[in-house]
Amino acid sequence: MDFLRPARWEDALAAKAEYPQAVPISGGTDVMVEINFGHRRPEQLLDLGRIDELGTWDGHGPTVRLGAAVPYTKIMEHLGRQLPGLALASHTVASPQIRNRGGVGGNLGTASPAGDAHPALLAAGAEVEAESVRGSRLIPIDDFYTGVKRNALAPDELIRAVHIRKASGPQQFSKVGTRNAMVIAVCAFALALHPAERAVRTGVGSAAPTPVRAKDAEAFLTAALDEERLWDRGGPLPPALARQFATLCAAACNPIDDVRGTADYRRHAVGVMARRTLAWTWEAYRATTANRWEGGAA
Repeated sequence: MDFLRPARWEDALAAKAEYPQAVPISGGTDVMVEINFGHRRPEQLLDLGRIDELGTWDGHGPTVRLGAAVPYTKIMEHLGRQLPGLALASHTVASPQIRNRGGVGGNLGTASPAGDAHPALLAAGAEVEAESVRGSRLIPIDDFYTGVKRNALAPDELIRAVHIRKASGPQQFSKVGTRNAMVIAVCAFALALHPAERAVRTGVGSAAPTPVRAKDAEAFLTAALDEERLWDRGGPLPPALARQFATLCAAACNPIDDVRGTADYRRHAVGVMARRTLAWTWEAYRATTANRWEGGAA
């Protein structure tokens, strides 16, 4: 196995162009596990750990440009207000040691349906910045996942950053596992309210061949909030509305039976998480709406 260790981003792109089969590695929290267990034996490893820019972020403007190797710990510590859904998901990633090393770029590169970052990225409406010696492009997160552990990257492309819209409303993340740490999700769910666009987005993990959105549930909830003028009034959600949203979220799943849980359990759990996260996000939205009215800003 050859170990390629470029010091500059341009050198990394050149190495990936010369060796398209080279497997990128930064934190190593996914790749090294596969190598240690004999599940993968790449001819080349492309170590990106010396490229400092991958560990930085830029929060100017309406989006956060998050470097592919920014550790989950940094997201939790510094980006909780701007990216609350992703920060909550970061809290659930494995152990403190792994959170100090692993980043969103690795989750995206592996593209496992059980990756903790995926639901939050889907709910936030992120874009993946991919680059090669041929140029760069932004891939909408909805188009990024193409199959089980497959993504839309070309063989010569690397993930440089992720562009994530700053939260304009409450966001939540929920995960079901056998314990709170060092566990792969049985299923996970993220919800983001986007009041500026009067839109709702979801993300579902570990309940289909790829991370998915519950688009029918989103459309239903968006229409219901408009019809009841709840975006403006911030009133309580009718229980029937919450139940129907949860039912539609569960219906968006296409899970399998495996050692972590049955397909029926995953559908049920996603429905429960959808109802609970909706209650949490809506109560948070109602609080901000009440403050706006009391302050005379509306």
